[in-house]
Amino acid sequence: MKSSLSRRHIFNQIFLYSAAILLALWTLAPLYLIALAAFSTKEAVFQWPKLFLPTAFSTETMAFFVSSTGVLDSVWNSVVVALVTVAASLILGAPGGYALARFRFRGRDAIQLGFLVSKMFPTAILSVPLAVAFLQMDLYDTIWGVALMHTAMALPFVIIVTAGIFVGVPRDLEEAAQTLGCNRLQAFLRVVAPLTIPGLAAAAIFTFVLSWNEVFAATILTLRNRTLPAQVLSGLSGSPLYYRYAGGFFMILPAVVFIFAIRKYLLNMWGNIVR
Repeated sequence: MKSSLSRRHIFNQIFLYSAAILLALWTLAPLYLIALAAFSTKEAVFQWPKLFLPTAFSTETMAFFVSSTGVLDSVWNSVVVALVTVAASLILGAPGGYALARFRFRGRDAIQLGFLVSKMFPTAILSVPLAVAFLQMDLYDTIWGVALMHTAMALPFVIIVTAGIFVGVPRDLEEAAQTLGCNRLQAFLRVVAPLTIPGLAAAAIFTFVLSWNEVFAATILTLRNRTLPAQVLSGLSGSPLYYRYAGGFFMILPAVVFIFAIRKYLLNMWGNIVR
């Protein structure tokens, strides 16, 4: 009986590890191929059949992309917009999620449903009204206007996610802190906030990636001060293939670096869930 259970356990472990490896390969293979093409010679990009191992490392393609007009400015714009979007979304969304998690008031369910309904409308149908409104507010063709738009797009998700995070923190901990002399704000900052950092990190990752990769709103709301996706999209039609690979790698890299930088918070969250 024990040997049968042991074999079943080993089989389950082999299956889980195999599935994890296949999923990782499925996710990493496109990133690897894009990076391989981005750091190959121009001739190697058009080579067929494709080689899965690098044969001639070259920065010629990346140098061509980086030196293109407007690329470095658009990278800076994307970084500023993404960081502003993350900060604004967490500053506005975390208190909203806390209110939904801790307080019971009339219309609470309708508000939650309204956040979900707001994600049903595509940005395309709002393009003309948005452009007109931003022109009237003198926010058209500015990175602050794009950041405002990205914050509006990310805010419903951040509120819903943070509400679920705060629900997972026992109310008794806050009440105990208040009985020991803390007010509600101090109890939140000293007790609740440290416990919710992993979840807030997950929301920050989603917000950063959403802002970094968003292209439609950035395209219709800017002409000169464009983010990197809008800049790359505007130059794709007449650009060579190696330019596109370099642009794709350049767009992927900052998001990967950002996720790597705060990965420990996610690992802490997963560890708490497992325990």
